[in-house]
Amino acid sequence: MENLPNCPKCNSEYTYEDGSLLVCPECAYEWSPESSNEEENVIKDVNGNVLNDGDSVTVVKDLKVKGASSSIKIGTKVKNIRLVPDAADGHDIECKIDGFGAMKLKSSVVKKA
Repeated sequence: MENLPNCPKCNSEYTYEDGSLLVCPECAYEWSPESSNEEENVIKDVNGNVLNDGDSVTVVKDLKVKGASSSIKIGTKVKNIRLVPDAADGHDIECKIDGFGAMKLKSSVVKKA
């Protein structure tokens, strides 16, 4: 039996082929094998919109900053982001925030502006 990739959504190893698609029996996710390589490096915001270098984003929840007396408030707009797709700690956005300086953010706490 051939080795099929794990499910990109739930990482299940029990995937199977159904015509030209791969299917996960645990979460019912379907995807094409050709698109699986392209989707690995795509970074999406909290709403599922694809982010690109140079985009502007808005923070969707208050963020505590270590070493700072204040936090980044909900609705703070961040311009000219830079994506880091291979970040090991999950902070896949590098940016500068007024009043805080250079920061790293997770794409799960921002939405595309």
